[in-house]
Order: sequence, then C-alpha cells, then structure tokens
Amino acid sequence: MPPRRRSTATGSLTPENLETLASALSEGRRATVYLIEPTPSLGLPEGTSAKVVSVDGTTVTIRPKGVNDELPFEAEELRITRNPPGGAGKPASKPASKPAAPEVAEWTEPVPATKAPVIPKAPAAPKAPAPTAPAPKAVPVPKSATAPTARKGKKGPESVSVTIHAGSDNDWSVTVTHGARRPGKAQSVSPESVSRAVRELGDDTARDAVEAVISHAREEAASRVEELSRQLEEARSMLAALESDS
Repeated sequence: MPPRRRSTATGSLTPENLETLASALSEGRRATVYLIEPTPSLGLPEGTSAKVVSVDGTTVTIRPKGVNDELPFEAEELRITRNPPGGAGKPASKPASKPAAPEVAEWTEPVPATKAPVIPKAPAAPKAPAPTAPAPKAVPVPKSATAPTARKGKKGPESVSVTIHAGSDNDWSVTVTHGARRPGKAQSVSPESVSRAVRELGDDTARDAVEAVISHAREEAASRVEELSRQLEEARSMLAALESDS
C-alpha cells in the first residue's frame, strides 16, 4: 500500500478510545471509526466510516466503507466521530464608523459677470469636394498560408496504486486501484514473489516488514512440522508395541 502522510489534525483516537474499541470487539459488538484525512488512492474522502477489525497497541486494522480489504491505520489517522471536534469561531464584528462631520460652506460675495463684445463672424469659404480614393482590391490568400489547426494531445493514463496485503494464515494478495476508482478484486500471490518484488524496490522499510511476516509464518510452519513428527513417532512406537504383543 502507498505510504500515507501523517495527520497533524486534532481529534485523533485517544488511549481511552482504543480501550473502548478493543472492549467492544471482545464483547462481539460493532466498532466504528472515521478517517481524519482523505485517501485518494482508494477513493476515500475525509470522514469515511470504517469497521474496526482489530486493535493492536496504537495500530487499528479497519475495513473502510466501499473497500473489501482490511487495512492497518495508526490512531493519529482516525477519530471516534465523523466530524472534527469544535468549530470555527464567529468573525469579530467591526466597530461602527463614526459619522463624518458636516461641512460648513463659506459665503463668497458674487461678482457681476461682464459681457464680452460680440464679434461678427466672417462668411465661411466653400469647401472643396474631397477626392474619393479607389476601394482596395481583395487579395486572395493562398491555401498554403493558412495556419494549421492545433492538434490536441492524447490524455495520459491515470495514476495506479498497488496494495499488498498479508493475511493471518500467510496468504498474500495484491489489489490494483486506477486513479480515484474503487480498488479492483484482490488477486492471490505467493510470499516468495512478494519478497522478491520488494527486494527489487530497494526500500528497506518495506523489505523488513514483508520479511518479518514471512519469517513468523516460517517459524510457525517449522513448529507444526516438529509437532507432527513427534506425534508420528509416538504412533509408530504404539504400533510396534501392539505388534510385539500379538
């Protein structure tokens, strides 16, 4: 699964919330949490509800609404309510502006206007007719001179997210998500192919996480083989004893 950005928002799960969720799971009751931030790779907006599957320390394994996989989230990425606590404060009211003082008009003594002498106008000279210019002829534009129409480029492919999930019985699956669509159907893969692919990525954190799960499954399988071998030896001894008595 692609790494998620750590949330710094308030209202995340507290230790008391984690105890309440764990208690509800132990009693067989449904426990629900909500995402603090959106997860675009899975098409999950902020506030999406998710069913709690298990609680291990501060890691909560959930199944978000609309997603078939069980995904691990940290307590700081989840909250117990759909909406964040508190709200935005009301904007402070602006102080009323003081009314402007009325302006006092000053009195000025009116000055009598003097009449200008009337000057008789000279007769206007007759205007000569303006020469008419010949209309410009339209020049044909050759076809080769027309600008070519711009071609629209093809839209590139959408972003792709690949999620690797390990089950409790060492069963591994891969889910592919295109852009903001819903994840596709999970496909089973072998632990060896997952380990080989992670080593090729060169990410030490991802490699160590996968190797830890595979190593634990290998130890459990070895213990199971040892137990079955012991039971087989006991059965053989009992059969030998029964054959010697007959």
